[in-house]
Amino acid sequence: MRIFLISAAILSMSTALPALAADMAALEPAPAQVAYEQPNTGGWYIRGDLGGHWANFGEAEYITYGAGVPLPGTDILEGDLNGAFTLGAGVGYQINNHFRTDVTADYWFKSDFEGSSSNGATTDTSSMSAWLLLANAYVDLGTWGGFTPYVGGGIGGAHIKWDDLTNTPPGVEHPGSSNWRFAAAVMAGASYCLTDKLQLDAGYRFTHVEGGRMFEQVGTQPGPGFDDGLNVHEVRGGLRYALGGSAPNCAPEPVAYEPAVEPVYK
Repeated sequence: MRIFLISAAILSMSTALPALAADMAALEPAPAQVAYEQPNTGGWYIRGDLGGHWANFGEAEYITYGAGVPLPGTDILEGDLNGAFTLGAGVGYQINNHFRTDVTADYWFKSDFEGSSSNGATTDTSSMSAWLLLANAYVDLGTWGGFTPYVGGGIGGAHIKWDDLTNTPPGVEHPGSSNWRFAAAVMAGASYCLTDKLQLDAGYRFTHVEGGRMFEQVGTQPGPGFDDGLNVHEVRGGLRYALGGSAPNCAPEPVAYEPAVEPVYK
């Protein structure tokens, strides 16, 4: 009888153990799934820039009315423009990690001009300042250690303002002209992440401005004059600040986390 009872107990335990193991397994939480916080892929930004520019002045052509000239002809004014400061600002949109666009407004402070006519009879002095408005597009080439090199291009307009042109001798002043002209630019540079929102931006920009009216005629003196356009070189540095989320190229690396899972009871 005792042997029978022991055998029945063993049989009962062997039957219950699998069921107990299944119930214990049901009490354990399901394996956690790993998810990632993804950085923003785009957003608005503002920018401010400070730099210096210098321009290649080709030449200007002017009409030679005046005493002893029976019919209008033309002469050439050649000269150089000194360098000056640039101050700019803009607003843009980062489309993704590699493409962005912005609209910029820059002021070219006065550059002094000194030249002479082709016959060398006079010394001519003036100065030039301008507003430059551009719509730009950039390609960010990748980010390494916080540095992001880029290339870009822009089109827009430049409001060129020439001050009065003084001929010495005889000390005649020709009124300067101001006008809007077509402008196009190419640029290259690199940015560096100071924070996840703030970047230091430094680069070079080349801008071509089409020719236009430079100065007016005074009495029987030569004029008006038309410059052949300007090739402007700039070295610039500034800051870009992302509005809203982090700048994509400065965002922290994706962070893994395990969402909490409630245990399931059977």
